[in-house]
Amino acid sequence: MSDQKAAPAQTGGDSRNLLARVAAALVLAPAAIGAAYAGGFWWTALVMLGSVGLYVEWLMVTGTVRDQRVVVSGVAALAIAGLCLGLRRIDAALVVLALGLAGVVALSTERRRWTAAGFLYAGAALFASVLVRRDQIEGLVALILVLLVVWATDIGGYFAGRGLGGPKLWPRVSPNKTWAGAMGGFGGALAVAAGFAAFGLGGIVPMLVLGACLSVASQLGDLLESAVKRHFGVKDSSHIIPGHGGLMDRLDGYVAAIVVAAIFGVLRGGVDGVGRALMVW
Repeated sequence: MSDQKAAPAQTGGDSRNLLARVAAALVLAPAAIGAAYAGGFWWTALVMLGSVGLYVEWLMVTGTVRDQRVVVSGVAALAIAGLCLGLRRIDAALVVLALGLAGVVALSTERRRWTAAGFLYAGAALFASVLVRRDQIEGLVALILVLLVVWATDIGGYFAGRGLGGPKLWPRVSPNKTWAGAMGGFGGALAVAAGFAAFGLGGIVPMLVLGACLSVASQLGDLLESAVKRHFGVKDSSHIIPGHGGLMDRLDGYVAAIVVAAIFGVLRGGVDGVGRALMVW
């Protein structure tokens, strides 16, 4: 009898969690797309706030948030770097981030490497997000591509994993993720990339390759964040987003994907043409 009662309770919990995820997505997705469309100050301000949140949550997960000097110095460096990026001073932003990294390392009294990794994680998310969006038209399209690929990977993985189940992807790190979910997410990303090509936004082969790379990066970013939390025995980075946990839980795939997109764009078009390099072949 206890087993029969447990099943409906679990199903009800899953349904409530799914509804919370959908409700949060309906609020967050339009806000992200709106800021991405506006670009400039609005997008830079959003990603700066997001990077600050990522840094603080990382410190919470790793148990170093008690050191206020490390928190304040890192947050200040990220905020100033965001201001520099908003003024289109990439050189100044890089200097500030380098000084910020040196500062948090020097001030850290415990788990110094983890603290440095958290600052690099947040700083990379900030820098890459602004770089990809810099181009007026191509930057917007490239950023929307990254966002949609990440979301399609997440949604496709969620439903394929729930519906098909099967062998676990990496049970020691993330016991709920399956190979079916990974393939479902990968397929969703390819569908998005093919859709862009169908509307003339990039060639079919480059878009599929780019979509595949971003999807793999997104899933690896998800696993990285899970590995960090499991290492420190933490379930959620915080509870700021209903159904999703914290910013790290929600943005782990995006951070990895946007960094990969930025690196790829810089290699093809330099720091002033990242969006165009991603979309024009």
